[in-house]
Amino acid sequence: METPLPTSAAPKDPSPPTPGQPNRPQPSTPDPPLPEIPGTGLLRQGDSGHGVYELQVRLLQIAHIYDGGVINGRYDGEVRAAVTLFQKRYGVRGDESGVYGDNTRLALMLRTK
Repeated sequence: METPLPTSAAPKDPSPPTPGQPNRPQPSTPDPPLPEIPGTGLLRQGDSGHGVYELQVRLLQIAHIYDGGVINGRYDGEVRAAVTLFQKRYGVRGDESGVYGDNTRLALMLRTK
């Protein structure tokens, strides 16, 4: 003999229904954009900040590229010239001359600490 299963109502949604709308989940708001990681993105003459500081530190590690260059976080003509020289000396392609882009960043990071 089979025992009948108990019948019970499904649990109710604790939130009150919105008038005129069926009771369904509300769309979630989009996640806020992630903050940019320091030292990423394009850097060019006129830029300043932590990313330029990191660039200057790395440029000083390559002989005859930025010898005696200052570490002040400002992308000036001297930094631009050093980036251009690095790009030429190591055959970096894909970034504008004197602009620290993804290809130049990768090449410099592979050669420095």
